[in-house]
Amino acid sequence: MDYTYEYFCKSAEYVREKMGFTPEIGIVLGSALGPFAQHVEDPVVIPYEEIPNFLRSTVSTHAGDLICGTIAGKKVVCMSGRFHSYEGYDFDQLTAPVRLFKLLGCRAVILTNAAGGVNENFKPGDIMVINDQMMFCGFSPLRGKNLPEFGPRFFDVQEMYTPALRELALSCTEDSGLTFHEGCYFFMQGPQFETPAEIRAIRILGGDAVGMSTVTEALTAAHCGMPCLAFSVITNMAAGMLKEKLSDEEVNEVGKKVEERFSAYLMRVLEKM
Repeated sequence: MDYTYEYFCKSAEYVREKMGFTPEIGIVLGSALGPFAQHVEDPVVIPYEEIPNFLRSTVSTHAGDLICGTIAGKKVVCMSGRFHSYEGYDFDQLTAPVRLFKLLGCRAVILTNAAGGVNENFKPGDIMVINDQMMFCGFSPLRGKNLPEFGPRFFDVQEMYTPALRELALSCTEDSGLTFHEGCYFFMQGPQFETPAEIRAIRILGGDAVGMSTVTEALTAAHCGMPCLAFSVITNMAAGMLKEKLSDEEVNEVGKKVEERFSAYLMRVLEKM
């Protein structure tokens, strides 16, 4: 498939007609964090399968809807459910969500995910503000023909997770009822959870949390010149750290425990952006 600029524009044209306004912030809601979308006022809900040239979510816990409306005084477009390479998508296909945000007029992106804690100071229920990432498997989502309408062939990623937004996010943590950290997100392709040996290696390399998403979206935002803020909800400790088997049920259970407080916190951040 030749993913041209016009290919992505077809998605944006359809969504723009349905939503009827220009959004300010694009938000990707990860595993167990979909309920945040319930706070969107006057929502326009667009199922992914209705959007031309868009992807389809195959994860059962992801709603698979684009939710457009107002929250905390900001016009937003929320992805309730995201896409992953383990679903069978090529990395260049995973540029679609953030490129849609860009074409719709969003000025910034917020990404959220559920992740395993690698840093021994973390515990389930903590929140990590992502300050960097490592990705040692798979291709870049920007591999192949460059689309200059989105960004340059070669682009800097030293401040991919925008420092000013991270500072703003950390200034909003008081009275949130949550424990916050800053740290590095390590991408693993999945869908299997990591081995204890892999987690030991990730810790040695400087990873603080590990997950199967987010990095392609952050790289696409950097290519598009869009400020990016990203959070990991630590839903479990990574393989080998505790004498417990890892499961998707645990991820969802911990996500549900923090979703109300995290949603309230995220609305406070949105209000100040």
